[in-house]
Amino acid sequence: MDMDSDDFSFTRQVGAHDIAEAINRGCDCRSLDPERLRRQLEAEPSLLGLAAEIGHSRPHLFSATAVFIAPETLQAMEHVVAAVESVVALPAYQAMALDRAPPIARVAPGPRSVFMGFDFHLGDAGPQLIEINTNAGGALLNSALARAQRACCEQIQPFLRPTAELETLDQRWLDDFFAEWSLQGRSGRPARMAIVDEHPATQYLHPEFLLFRHLFRRAGIDAVICDPAELSFESGRLMHAGAPLDLVYNRLTDFYLQAPALAPLRAAHEAGAIVLTPHPHAHALYADKRNLCILSDAARLAELGVPKPVIDRLVTGVPRTLEVTPEKTEALWAARRGLFFKPFAGFGSRATYRGDKLTQRVWQEILAGGYVAQNLALPSERRVAIDGQSSDLKLDVRAYAYAGSIRLVATRLYKGQTTNFRTPGGGFAPVFVASANDLAN
Repeated sequence: MDMDSDDFSFTRQVGAHDIAEAINRGCDCRSLDPERLRRQLEAEPSLLGLAAEIGHSRPHLFSATAVFIAPETLQAMEHVVAAVESVVALPAYQAMALDRAPPIARVAPGPRSVFMGFDFHLGDAGPQLIEINTNAGGALLNSALARAQRACCEQIQPFLRPTAELETLDQRWLDDFFAEWSLQGRSGRPARMAIVDEHPATQYLHPEFLLFRHLFRRAGIDAVICDPAELSFESGRLMHAGAPLDLVYNRLTDFYLQAPALAPLRAAHEAGAIVLTPHPHAHALYADKRNLCILSDAARLAELGVPKPVIDRLVTGVPRTLEVTPEKTEALWAARRGLFFKPFAGFGSRATYRGDKLTQRVWQEILAGGYVAQNLALPSERRVAIDGQSSDLKLDVRAYAYAGSIRLVATRLYKGQTTNFRTPGGGFAPVFVASANDLAN
């Protein structure tokens, strides 16, 4: 451990945030146990060799370093998630969000959508919600990663408190899918499920699809991984390989199912013949980044009838966001160095730009439409060891949630403007909660 012993000579008055920050910025030890991770990833014979394949083809998927946060930080994230849910539940908010979405987004069969991702940056003002995703990837990979950690030294041991009960987490994931099934008026359990994405074997998170298939099969549910082109809608049933499907876990990034190849899935969803999760309705209510313009605007929230304590929580926890429109051009250009520009229909950090790095060419693309400007909320950092040298990486925090309840918190470590899986020493990293009370240990 590359920390002086004095770094841990805190008094009981030192806050948990200070402790977490001291570990993140001063300790670059590796806590990942590769053999434990291999056992977590290769839980059945069909998964043998998965860890080696990830190491070969995706060398920066997992970081060897853990990230620490204070209990108050976790609680603040929980409060922001709950506040968002309370606003999304309002009919007036839903009318605003759905009015700008395609007709398919108005299909609301009941499910809430699994694996909502609330992405935060951590700063002195507390966690800042920078965006929401409705098909957030990485949950099973991160739960496996969290189970594969060991204390790098005796001093760290008291602080290795995960953000979830890891032993029961798999069942909780399953229960979320079963809840979706029930919310659409189904009884019993689904018999056959599909994990659907375009060209799934080529997707960067394909290893997670394999883990989901194993999770479902272990629960006695037949599960397949498939491309949407393999589906057909026949006699009121969604079919794959000649057999009907009951539930689709949707990993597509065509959030409104608009491509011609998605016609069978779209028809099945519109007919209520399939339980689809996540679905277009949830994307319109949560993940369209124009929603952040409402969630960060105290006046608009008040007009919707949002209680003041909820408004205060949101305007504190959501960076002010504005839609880029012609009348705002001059003001946004003048303020660009303090802004981050994102396509409101984008995903995965694609076509996102820090204002202080804008060129005139990119600025003209932004002005062409489809962008929001968000007050810059700088990410915090984590020190890691790379080839024996210390390096500071940025970190984004992702809270995986269902129905307003956080299931697991994980981070992504990276260098550059936005998250990526190309940074040595970076990738997914588990989150542990460091409490000031643990200093007594």
